[in-house]
Amino acid sequence: MEKSYEIERKFLVSALPENLDSCSFHEIEQGYLCTDPVIRIRRQDDAYYLTCKSKGLMIREEYTFPLTETSYAHLKNKIDGHLIRKRRYLIPYGTYTIELDLFSSPDPGLTLAEVEFPSEEAALSFQAPDWFGEDVTHSSRYHNSRLSQKV
Repeated sequence: MEKSYEIERKFLVSALPENLDSCSFHEIEQGYLCTDPVIRIRRQDDAYYLTCKSKGLMIREEYTFPLTETSYAHLKNKIDGHLIRKRRYLIPYGTYTIELDLFSSPDPGLTLAEVEFPSEEAALSFQAPDWFGEDVTHSSRYHNSRLSQKV
């Protein structure tokens, strides 16, 4: 089990950055066994995880456990809501990495950028690149757990 604190900001994206095709990416599929508290399963490329997250918007406690492919497949049949599928690009930006998510389901066309920080102070002083749109960090509407519940 890995325990960590997630300090991140989340933004809508107004335009895709140039040279996106030169960035590495992950294919992600995830579903939620529960949304209160958040209990998520995830396949990221060929790795599988179960994650529990505390309440919060910018700062949340997070516990991650490894899963086998078999246990992931078993739990996938038990998710509540829709399975989320997205491609996550990893874009270097100064000392940070922007995680750019291009969703294919359940909200095709949705594009969100997340940046994780070592401290709340760093998060609050972050200057977003021009291609970022609205800061939606404090809107639970854009939490993946909420997106999985959309009809």
